[in-house]
Amino acid sequence: MPDGSRGTKSRLWRWRSNPLRRHDDVVEAWIVLVMWTVVVVGGPIAGLVTAHAAHEVFAQERAERHSVAAVLLTDVPQTPSAARGTDRALAKVSWTADDGATRTGQTMVGTGLHSGSTVTVWLDARGALTTEPTGPT
Repeated sequence: MPDGSRGTKSRLWRWRSNPLRRHDDVVEAWIVLVMWTVVVVGGPIAGLVTAHAAHEVFAQERAERHSVAAVLLTDVPQTPSAARGTDRALAKVSWTADDGATRTGQTMVGTGLHSGSTVTVWLDARGALTTEPTGPT
């Protein structure tokens, strides 16, 4: 008898009709089968549900936030950011809100910029500074 068929028979011994087969062996075999089915079918389903929920949250985030041009009120030095390994630093900016009022606040901008430079900032639905929304990719 070839070794391949012997291995298959030994793996499926719990399913064969055998006078020495115990009830516990049959229960164990069914539990293993059900668990593998849950893993194989349930894993991808859980992944798809999670991806769909994340897509909806990110789409809502993109819909609620919008960009506006702002003017830097302070210089943004290059040295402190380079020491931390980032290319962004906190700076004070001024922008014109939808109602025409001039607002100021602090947000992260690129390093090495000088006062008076124009940068893009993101506002939420209330008009407060926020981070850039997650892109569709």
